[in-house]
Amino acid sequence: MIEIGPGRGALTEKLLRRAARVVAIEIDATLVEHLRTRFAGEPRLEIVHADVLATDLAKWGRAPIAGNLPYYITSPILEKVVRLDVPRIVFLIQKEVAERLIATPCHREYGYLTLQTALFAGTQLLFEVKPGSFRPPPQVDSAVVLLTPHLRDLGVGDREAFRRFLGQCFRQKRKTLRNNLAGVYGKEMIDAWPEAGLRAEQITLQQFAEMYRRTLGEISGG
Repeated sequence: MIEIGPGRGALTEKLLRRAARVVAIEIDATLVEHLRTRFAGEPRLEIVHADVLATDLAKWGRAPIAGNLPYYITSPILEKVVRLDVPRIVFLIQKEVAERLIATPCHREYGYLTLQTALFAGTQLLFEVKPGSFRPPPQVDSAVVLLTPHLRDLGVGDREAFRRFLGQCFRQKRKTLRNNLAGVYGKEMIDAWPEAGLRAEQITLQQFAEMYRRTLGEISGG
């Protein structure tokens, strides 16, 4: 297992009961020393003092990933790990973010983070965690989510280029696709689309893929 942000080792201890080996990545030097003291003599635990966002997680192979994520960097961590070839990822995150991950079109929480994640992984909200489960209790509810990375074929070719297209579609969430895309692809081309008057939050991932393939075809045709 790879654990992100082990803190004082509460989850680490439980992971060691189930995993043959645990790699715990912690950025806080004081907590690293605490972990090394608490788990001194435990050969199955590797404690890495590093910023997870600057760490190559793939070097430990196809290890499942878990962690209680710091709320302020949840999104960049999600963006990083869903691209990895791992069997599953389990995170405790802010409930509001979890709801964004599983949101469907036309719901307030549905947005770029929803689709950016769905492009690389399936997401399931497992259960909620109330503030009283923490010391000190946070000001928000939390939730545990399961992410299962996949290689879904949407016919878009370069998924990173498609992700940038999604970002452009959501550039101004309350604006229509015409407003967000005309400056990039030309007003004449976008006006011909049946979706031109819709907002990005009304459109499914599969529809975005169809639109993206359309842009590739029209650009190459031009």
